[in-house]
Amino acid sequence: MEQKKIEENIKYLTLLAKEYPNVQRASSEIISLEAQMKLPKGTEMYMSDIHGEDQAFTHILNNASGVIREKIDVALGDSTTANQRAVYASLIYYPAQKLAEIKQKEKRMDAWYRLTLYRLIDVCRHVASKNTRQRVRSSIPKGYEFIIDELLHAHFEDHNKEAYYNQFISAIIETGTADQFIEAISVVIKRLAVHKLHIVGDIFDRGSRPDVILDKLMKHHSVDIQWGNHDVLWLCGATGSLLGVASVIRICAAYNNLEALEDGYGINLRPLATFAQHTYGDCSVFKPRKAIGYNKDDEVIVAKMHKAISVIMYKLECEVIDRNPNFDMDDRKMLLKINYDNGTIRIEGKDYKLKDSDFPTIDPDNPAKLSEDEIELIKKLSQAFTQSEKLQEHAKFLYSHGSAYKIENGILMYHGVIPLNEDGSFKSVHLGDKSYSGKALMDYIDSMCRIAYFGQDGSEERQLGQDILWYLWCGKNSPMFGRSKMTTFENVLLEEKSLKVEGKDYYYKYQEDSEVADAILAEFGLEGPKCRIINGHVPVKVIDGEQPIKAGGKIIDIDGGFSRAYHSKTGIAGYTMVYSSRGLSLRAHQPFTSLQDVVYNNKDIESKVNVFDTMKNRMLVADTDMGKEIKSMIEDLKMLIEAYNKGIIRQQKD
Repeated sequence: MEQKKIEENIKYLTLLAKEYPNVQRASSEIISLEAQMKLPKGTEMYMSDIHGEDQAFTHILNNASGVIREKIDVALGDSTTANQRAVYASLIYYPAQKLAEIKQKEKRMDAWYRLTLYRLIDVCRHVASKNTRQRVRSSIPKGYEFIIDELLHAHFEDHNKEAYYNQFISAIIETGTADQFIEAISVVIKRLAVHKLHIVGDIFDRGSRPDVILDKLMKHHSVDIQWGNHDVLWLCGATGSLLGVASVIRICAAYNNLEALEDGYGINLRPLATFAQHTYGDCSVFKPRKAIGYNKDDEVIVAKMHKAISVIMYKLECEVIDRNPNFDMDDRKMLLKINYDNGTIRIEGKDYKLKDSDFPTIDPDNPAKLSEDEIELIKKLSQAFTQSEKLQEHAKFLYSHGSAYKIENGILMYHGVIPLNEDGSFKSVHLGDKSYSGKALMDYIDSMCRIAYFGQDGSEERQLGQDILWYLWCGKNSPMFGRSKMTTFENVLLEEKSLKVEGKDYYYKYQEDSEVADAILAEFGLEGPKCRIINGHVPVKVIDGEQPIKAGGKIIDIDGGFSRAYHSKTGIAGYTMVYSSRGLSLRAHQPFTSLQDVVYNNKDIESKVNVFDTMKNRMLVADTDMGKEIKSMIEDLKMLIEAYNKGIIRQQKD
């Protein structure tokens, strides 16, 4: 190695020497890293379009999309029945609840504990087998490290230590801590079953508790998120953007899901309820799409709240569209198209009758102007969003662990589309003062999303960032939306179905075109038969024969309708994809029934596994992006050793 290269990197090597102060320490790390390269690749799991369905999400997280049951079957298949393995699966998924159920009927708990602990250790040992001992230790809950580590590496056939290992089990039972150990081992199994979790967008809306999902994601050992259009809308609200706040509340009201705001984030909606009741009469047209959990009186109030916030949103949309002519969304300034004398709206030269034309807060001469009461209300609601500690905590997590897209191990992940022209070329989208396409577009919007939240208060750049967050939610060239328009106005106020069609980006025309898929991958620096695109956003209608694997396996759409609102349209309850050392498998899930069904009846989510790419040779850590990082680290350590040997950097004692 040339001395010149060492001298060029002397500052970095000096910092590295603080962690590896001598040749022995650096050499030991090289040996460890080279051994790690020979381990099988860790399992990755991909999910999208969770849409607030916290119970189904929790179960998929607990069963690792069926991976844990597969591990149980391999580890215990020769010594247990299928029913016993189902019990152990339920126990691992929900240890506290399952233990309580077992205690109601099991008469010999000590014997049950002994057998169960041995079997859970077998499962845990199997799951841990392709992990470094250091990673296994880091997965063990505090206070249980020594005992679980010893049991995982026990050789029960070693007669010299048989009494030693058996005493561990006996002591756990005798001290009354068996429940805690079962819970701890279950945690380890679940952490090791999936090395990394990828959420390909849309955590929010429709389902009732996105906050529960985010709380769980924040505790996950390794997760990344690619923002969906529903996510950026909530980020827009979290910045305090008046339009972002109004849009978030409107969609919650439209789905009768205000508890996501009130219970989840502690946002007080009473000012909106009071304003709506005092301002509006019959609001039946704005009746929410579902009425679960509300009585008739509540439904009437929610309908009024829905109308009140919708009118405010329509007005604010006009303001933001006027401020950003490059958005090219003048056709969405719906309030300016209404004839307030006869209750009609003119769209593309034709008049249509509105289903509701009672707008007491709208000035026909200036329809987009907020009334004084509306200004006071939306500012108060905006303040509630910015002062919600949990919402702000979740927003910061979405920024620290999220991005517009991600590339890992040859997989390009984004939620919606890469905007395309009719001929399949990359569409140029004008935002700010420039035009962007392909990867440059995704990089720009990622940057502006961050400026929207972290930029200087009151600055034009931060205002533009907030406007772009809203545009990403519903703009016709938004990569996260992928449609020509969002017809919220038409869906509520017009009968004509033809006006409610949201035209799709040309990306969807080319989803089966492998050449276009290759061009997108190349745009992001990926090429080769194993490179793929994973996205969600538009549910795959399995019930109509649509397939999630497109373009000869180059594109995988993993939105199978996780949200209950889509189950009847898709015929399933969501997809997940699993990428293990042996290949890729797509898993189609049936609806989650209930926690009680899992605990008392040992019922798992029924899933169909489609293994669509099997590795000829098992994929190792050396074949992954992590492997590239490890190789680079090994080279750096070799350079450090040479610097030590040449006396350029002095060795230190440990």
